[in-house]
Amino acid sequence: MTLRVLIADDAAEIAEIVAFGARMTWPGCQVELAADGAEALASFAAEPADLVILDVAMPPPDGFEVCRRIREVSQVPILMLTVRDATVDKIRALDLGADDYLTKPFDHLELLARLRALVRRAGTPSAASGGGFVSGDLSIDFAAREVRLGADIVRLTSTEYRLLEELARHAGSVLPHHLLLERVWGSEWAGDPGYLKVFVRRLRQKLGDDAERPRYIGTEWGIGYRMILPG
Repeated sequence: MTLRVLIADDAAEIAEIVAFGARMTWPGCQVELAADGAEALASFAAEPADLVILDVAMPPPDGFEVCRRIREVSQVPILMLTVRDATVDKIRALDLGADDYLTKPFDHLELLARLRALVRRAGTPSAASGGGFVSGDLSIDFAAREVRLGADIVRLTSTEYRLLEELARHAGSVLPHHLLLERVWGSEWAGDPGYLKVFVRRLRQKLGDDAERPRYIGTEWGIGYRMILPG
């Protein structure tokens, strides 16, 4: 299947650089360019993409809003590009459902590494793909990459799923921050625990889990996280 990449950025030179990198990484991929948020949403509605790159500050709706709207209908991998270096903007992007962010000006090789990681997480099952995990109402089918609460399917992004699966496969054991970052995001993210905190919070929200009285994901302060074994 041909990979379809949607790049939304009002800076034409940036969009073309990203597009060139995508075509070099995945020869034959289909690249769609959008100069503003409205065009990006129309393009995604006409034909959903397999990978989305959004500029935060493009003409309205901005990248934050486009990310939010796409997340209402799809779990496609999303990378945000921004000239802002404020932590609050990065956290906002991740909280809205983005899988990653990169601050302009960026290193082109770093951009491509992050895009490859997003596509890999979205399409590659873990090495030990069989089996599952059940705890109370929560059930995880590793082979199908499906998560349920009771009879309801829980919609997770590929990154959220990989994090939950990693915790579930080692249920009862504390997984340190750096180990989770390396296994889910890659070695280059091992020193950035801010990612992990945001994604654990997102997982808890989707699972209806209370950080103060967790049923599924427990916190070992200053160390890491663990999936709580069924009682």
